[in-house]
Amino acid sequence: MSGAPTRTGGGAGRLGLLAAAWETERRKALASPVVVTTAALVAGGITVLAASLTLAARAGNEQIRAQLGATLGQSGADGWTTYTGALAQVSGAAALLGFGVALSWFVGREFADGTLAGLFALPVSRQTTALAKLLVYAAWAAVVAAASTVSALVAGLAIGLGPPDGGAVAALGRLCVLVLLTAVIATPAAWTATLGRGLLSGIAATVLVIATAQVLAVAGTGARWPFAAPALWALDPTSVTAPQLGLPVLVGVGFGALTIRSWAHLELDR
Repeated sequence: MSGAPTRTGGGAGRLGLLAAAWETERRKALASPVVVTTAALVAGGITVLAASLTLAARAGNEQIRAQLGATLGQSGADGWTTYTGALAQVSGAAALLGFGVALSWFVGREFADGTLAGLFALPVSRQTTALAKLLVYAAWAAVVAAASTVSALVAGLAIGLGPPDGGAVAALGRLCVLVLLTAVIATPAAWTATLGRGLLSGIAATVLVIATAQVLAVAGTGARWPFAAPALWALDPTSVTAPQLGLPVLVGVGFGALTIRSWAHLELDR
């Protein structure tokens, strides 16, 4: 059984249906333990981990200092440079996993709950529903990025780093952009969750993306790989060119379009 991606109507009608779908998806997200917990872990958990690493480095833990490497700064002094470097390192992988899990839920929820059939009876087309899901996810990710930056600033002050200087403020700004771009490069999870008709396929795709990004970063070619470029840029802005930093946006748009197209042609029996 298949449904045509119709129910077009006029422009005002389509916007009204999109607004209705947005409100429905927004309420689902606010009521979801998955979305709320993921937001807390990304915005707060990463900050706690980075702060702990910084405190350990300042206490002279050589293993931690070796892992943080160049983020200790040219003088070897511990402070905002170490802390923001730790934030960038941890966020690159941890935030991507969190966003991948959340986006898999956003898109794959109806498959997992067995409520997909109900969408075929609604006046809202499936592609409009998919677009609303992605828009709500984008808005949620923007809130998480802002919360992550504020959380990082508060934690830095709490562990005694003092007021941030210009370099630290710039690094915190890059952290916000990093979290946003990480949310963007998690979009393959939406498409694979649709193709796999469930959450696990989206999560598996996210794990694969993380693994390849880590391998290529170690190999020194991560800047050319859109899934690794944002984290490398946050650590060292000179290591990634502007076109390379723009590739993640194209990835997000591309996989978002593929997701909407796949939802437009969803069938109940496959």
